[in-house]
Amino acid sequence: MLVTRRSAMVGLGAFGLVACSSGAVPKAAAASGLPADLRPAPNAGYDAWVASFRGRAGRQGISDTTLNAAFRGTGYLPGVVTRDRNQVEFSRTLEDYLSIATSDERVAKGRAAFERHRSTLAAVEARYGVEAEVVTAIWGLESFFGERRGDVPVVSATSTLAYDGRRGAFFEKQLVAALRILQSGDTTAGNLKGSWAGAMGHTQFIPTSYQAFAVDFNGDGRRDIWSNDPADSLASTAAYLSRNGWTKGRKWGGEVGNGAPAGSILQPQAGGPRFSVTSNFRVIKTYNNSDSYAIGVGHLADRIAGGGPLRGSFPPDKFGLTKDDRITLQKRLTGRGFDTGGADGVLGKKSRAAISAYQSSLGQAATGDPSVALLRSLGG
Repeated sequence: MLVTRRSAMVGLGAFGLVACSSGAVPKAAAASGLPADLRPAPNAGYDAWVASFRGRAGRQGISDTTLNAAFRGTGYLPGVVTRDRNQVEFSRTLEDYLSIATSDERVAKGRAAFERHRSTLAAVEARYGVEAEVVTAIWGLESFFGERRGDVPVVSATSTLAYDGRRGAFFEKQLVAALRILQSGDTTAGNLKGSWAGAMGHTQFIPTSYQAFAVDFNGDGRRDIWSNDPADSLASTAAYLSRNGWTKGRKWGGEVGNGAPAGSILQPQAGGPRFSVTSNFRVIKTYNNSDSYAIGVGHLADRIAGGGPLRGSFPPDKFGLTKDDRITLQKRLTGRGFDTGGADGVLGKKSRAAISAYQSSLGQAATGDPSVALLRSLGG
């Protein structure tokens, strides 16, 4: 049976407690650079929960020394609850997903990272049998090659979500696992940071997955996925894929008609490219159970290894615009002073806000929806 990394976990994509019972916000947290809602805030109910949790943790073998160190300077994070409750379920098209996951910038950074860590990646591949470019691609999607590992204290994040109760049992399990990490000496309480939901390190392991799969690849006696040196993270990811059934030498799949191996046929977006996928594609999905994610990892890996872009095209979106149209729209809006945050063809929040502002400037209803007419109105 395959072991999944993010069972019941929030998706793309990771950022003591008793010390906050007086209502004071620790100076270290205030100086952390985190948004205000991701800094400890007074919460009497949370403090009571922590007091009761300490007893449960102790019965599971967590020492008072570990508990005191873990909870010092941390606390209830209101922004974690807000983010957990306000996750909008939406379906990003594969075209938009790949525009982000395999952007020119990400491909270039991936190739540079691959070269920079070539010897480590080669050693990881030799030991675990997972191709270096695949490990690099997961690194790229999970933390932008280590640039976005998350700065939220994991103990605060997981304890906040355990107290909140929506998935209390799951997050209490993650909290206990995080405390075991500290007790084992793999890192310090100050370094135990990650995403707002507790995913950690270069390749965003949740604490229980860390316990199951993390390895000490560089031999320093610690399974350190938080270090600037990504060796342990990259090896841990390869170990994860290997134990979940990765077959060395077998492609993940590929675009039909563009060198794809024989396998199951998949067309995630109607009218878009079709893909032939193998058992290794399904292994990637144990890391994140999404067809788009697995295609993104596979295609980014191919690009890092020197492959070209997809040959097939995607149909116009529901507004009648192609990706080239959307890029042109973004460029023209920016040229008129309406900042879209870039021109990648993905109309996210900033682009929709720019469209709304432009519509308002014309005296139109500010819907934020693009259209062929809107594009034409912007001229050349």
